[in-house]
Amino acid sequence: MDTVSQKTINTIRVLAAEAIQKANSGHPGLPLGSAPMAYTLWANHMNHNPKNPKWENRDRFVLSAGHGSTLLYTLLHLFEYGLTIEDLKGFRQEGSLTPGHPEYGHTVGVETTTGPLGQGIATAVGMAMAEKHLAAKFNKEGYDVVDHYTYALVGDGCLMEGISYEAASLAGTLKLGKLIVLYDSNNITIEGNTDIAFTENVRARFEAQGFETFLVEDGNDIEAISKAIAAAKANGEKPSFIEIRTQIGYGCPKKQGKASAHGEPLGADNITEMREFLGHHHEEFTVSEDVKAHMAELVKEGEAKEAKWNELMDAYAAAYPELAAEWKKWHSDEEISLDIYDNYQDPAGKKATRNASFDVINYMTSVVPNVFGGSADLAPSTKTYMNGKGDFSAADYSGDNLHFGIREHAMGAIANGVAVHGGLKTFCSTFFVFSDYMKNPMRLAALMKLPVTYVLTHDSIGVGEDGPTHQPIEQLAMLRSTPNMVTFRPADAKETIAAWEYALNSKTEPVSIVLTRQDLPYLENTGKDAKKGAYVVAGTKPQDADVILIATGSEVQLVVGAVKELEAEGIKATAVSMSSMDVFENQSKEYKESILPSNKTKRVAVEALTSFGWHKYTGFEGQVISMDHFGESAPAGVIFKKNGFTVEHVVEVAKEVLK
Repeated sequence: MDTVSQKTINTIRVLAAEAIQKANSGHPGLPLGSAPMAYTLWANHMNHNPKNPKWENRDRFVLSAGHGSTLLYTLLHLFEYGLTIEDLKGFRQEGSLTPGHPEYGHTVGVETTTGPLGQGIATAVGMAMAEKHLAAKFNKEGYDVVDHYTYALVGDGCLMEGISYEAASLAGTLKLGKLIVLYDSNNITIEGNTDIAFTENVRARFEAQGFETFLVEDGNDIEAISKAIAAAKANGEKPSFIEIRTQIGYGCPKKQGKASAHGEPLGADNITEMREFLGHHHEEFTVSEDVKAHMAELVKEGEAKEAKWNELMDAYAAAYPELAAEWKKWHSDEEISLDIYDNYQDPAGKKATRNASFDVINYMTSVVPNVFGGSADLAPSTKTYMNGKGDFSAADYSGDNLHFGIREHAMGAIANGVAVHGGLKTFCSTFFVFSDYMKNPMRLAALMKLPVTYVLTHDSIGVGEDGPTHQPIEQLAMLRSTPNMVTFRPADAKETIAAWEYALNSKTEPVSIVLTRQDLPYLENTGKDAKKGAYVVAGTKPQDADVILIATGSEVQLVVGAVKELEAEGIKATAVSMSSMDVFENQSKEYKESILPSNKTKRVAVEALTSFGWHKYTGFEGQVISMDHFGESAPAGVIFKKNGFTVEHVVEVAKEVLK
């Protein structure tokens, strides 16, 4: 190993430990043990340009073991991504660019938010899938304009989480040859040696899942690490898994190899001893001039790599102008219109909203060519298959339909990976009740402000005979309570179009579209206004109403029917379709007041899910007709009637409220 490389590795270690010590909080073990592999990758193998962190053909790096965030922050500082020494000193402090775990969109150079273990490796699989798909769409002989690798650095915790099994299994099936996983194998977790709970042969597991595997016995041997990465890059037929045996907390003599190095500051005395052990004789937070000069040369190499790619793109544009124009379109944010509302104007017509969604999906593929999505083995039921668009597989990466297998947890994270990669609009789908399986990646999508669309069908007790295991009750409240998650529950086909139109134009919000299995009537006054979150669909103006009836999804038809019954009895009533609470809350005060006037307190909300969240709109003088218990196995009509989801019962409750 040359002297400057060793100095740089030790600088990474010391800066990481110093940042944690100053914050008196953090995880020094991984940065100290993994510094050699991270440096080797970033300096000698990754194609990236710090001067343009959004270069489309850059290699992606995911620190799946996000608790070791100071490793990434130190790399971003040394490689001149914009993080300063002052930023490192501000680690984990309020308002800093160096939070406790890496956050996408907050710190330049962070490709995805990590921290919840296993999410990073699964998200990396999504990035690798996006690369394969774009390459199949755009590359021509002699013009490999899409040609980059996805690297994930994982620890024992990532590989214990079940999501890593799901994601790796799919990656192997798809033969994602440009996915390379580096495993920081140190046999230590918070509670001690991994032998207490994790003794499997990890390389054998990955080999069984279709990966080529490598072993580097000494985590400080950067030549061996480099050879393993080079060999992994050379295999385009399989994803690669490189186990690199390290010592947690390496360089701190009293802590290395111990669980105490994992998640607590080393202590000032130990850092002093570590500097001596590593030969790092500098003041705190110091980078030597020779290391700075070395890093500057590496940055120039990155600039040259992008410049070479830009030349290739110029030649590509000359040879294939239509494809070059399409490339720009796929990476732009043009407004998208789905003007097919008139297809559903017949009041006598009926259609399940999952079927309406199928119509929309197959229409939008003609308007939006870069849609890339699918389901967790449920496309025939969730109605998400894009006809004539092919299947994404190891045999054909150009297909637009994704088959995730029965892997909801990994599916959510993979969709995040596709979204952060860029160039594609993505959706994923499952039964609504199974959204529980992908709650964590859905939450991360909301946190990262990713415009992922979730198609969630079989939305209520309308599932019927399948029973309470398949009847979602509390899931809608869960989604509505998630900050920055937009949730639509359309009342009919036209509202389904509006929900999709909103989702396709979202820039900073994931959108859940919750759909019925059973047929719903086409309502007369529904349509584009569903994109406002709530609007009047029947009855008198809210300002003149004696009672306001509010509903979503399949229950909107009930409040529309109840309004007619009440008006026949001389009671002024308004029916409001609240297609999305989240969107409604973002409307102006004036608009919200026009739909739900504050002086009109006689209100009834109707929804065949839990009442949680509805009392905000019904208040002390209103009532909620809801399902605050689990359902049962019986025909849907029987369950709806038994639990009061009928026009007659809505009328009865409205009269009670008026009394």
